[in-house]
Amino acid sequence: MGDPEFQVSGGAGGTGARYEDIGLLARQSDDLARDLAGIGVQGHGMLADPDLVASAVLHPDGFARIEAGLLRALDGPQGLTALSVGFGQRAIALRTVVASYQAVDEERARTIETLRWALGYGLGTGIKAGVLGPVTLLPLAPLAAAGALVADDVDWEQMITDHPGIVDTLVGLGPGLISSVPGAPMVGDVPGAADLLGEFYDDGTCSVTVPDVNGTGTNIDTSRDEMTTPPQGFGDLIAGLNYRNGESGAGEPDQIDVRVITHPDGSTAYVVDIPGTKEMNMPWDSDSPFLNDMGTNVHVLGGDTTSRQHAIAEALRMAGAGTDDPVMLVGHSQGGMVAAQAAQDTATGGFPFNVTHVVTAGSPIGNTEVPAGVQVLALENARDIVPHLDATDNPDRPHHTTVTFDDQNGSIGDNHGTGSAYLPAAHALDRSTDPSVQAYRDSAGAFLNGEAVESKVYELHRVH
Repeated sequence: MGDPEFQVSGGAGGTGARYEDIGLLARQSDDLARDLAGIGVQGHGMLADPDLVASAVLHPDGFARIEAGLLRALDGPQGLTALSVGFGQRAIALRTVVASYQAVDEERARTIETLRWALGYGLGTGIKAGVLGPVTLLPLAPLAAAGALVADDVDWEQMITDHPGIVDTLVGLGPGLISSVPGAPMVGDVPGAADLLGEFYDDGTCSVTVPDVNGTGTNIDTSRDEMTTPPQGFGDLIAGLNYRNGESGAGEPDQIDVRVITHPDGSTAYVVDIPGTKEMNMPWDSDSPFLNDMGTNVHVLGGDTTSRQHAIAEALRMAGAGTDDPVMLVGHSQGGMVAAQAAQDTATGGFPFNVTHVVTAGSPIGNTEVPAGVQVLALENARDIVPHLDATDNPDRPHHTTVTFDDQNGSIGDNHGTGSAYLPAAHALDRSTDPSVQAYRDSAGAFLNGEAVESKVYELHRVH
């Protein structure tokens, strides 16, 4: 089986980067226009230079030729004045083009979000009134069409993974549907709906403990190559995450790795492996002691700083990370959501570490505003429904690269799994020549070119 075909958006080769390039060209055009205008002012001053004017008495013809030549150079059709005006106009045109394209992109996203909200509100209102006409049933059309095929033994898992856009639509209906409930607050978007649902989950506080790994008397994991060999590429990064993801399970403490990478010059960098959700608890069972539960999903989808994030920060401190040391957060599913939120919180001091890179696998992070100084690589399987739970596309920005691949494994779980879907894709991505992927790889040298690694395991707990 060959490498998957990757679809790459964002990053150094994305539309957002091209917008920045056009903006840079506009600024350079402005600078050139000012420089030319300044030279023109000096040139016009030369026309009235006393020595030049005095020479007219001795050589009238020569004076006239010099004056005429200067005027052509300054104010002629190809003169400095015309060039200055032309570059100024070009700068305005370039800014106008970028602003127009960005406005169209933003308006398209707002229109889709508003339409879904309205359909959700109409569906809720129709249910409440007992009137379910064609308009109110429109949001359910995809599922209704599929339901008509039940007699033909439809594979529901295959259907929804073949058409994950259904998930975007259904999740996008949620805010409007909630808003239609009598007495419920008006909810404008998916983060707002998640924030409301988060009221039913107590996030508590956190504690971090150091386990005895494999009876060694320390928390240093030396049992696998993934833990003892410094990562060299995307495959190695996801291999470590996949191993820790497999070691964490439902009904067990939330475990993460902090891989301490040492370089020949003695400097260190830190890679944190953050597994996904393990406890699928409901709101009426919200006293979970495990931070990798459904409550954390809801809180982080709502844009909250969670106790799991605080626990990861404490684990980094315990591992010896300083506030200036480079940190990469690598997360699967919920782990990627927490990683992106932690990166966002570096801008406000809510995560007091130098997060320079984030890698996510199967994580809905489209609504998270990661600062421009943090490089994000988001891996998404086109057949994985989980990245669609935020009902929005990832942003196309120079610091945010999204790599999509197509790997249909026949089930929701296998399409979302680190070992079944994301690890093979990550290994294949190491061979990619896409400019955005290459730029991300080049920027991550602090994490991919180490001399040695020490993998420390920490257990995270919720305290109510």
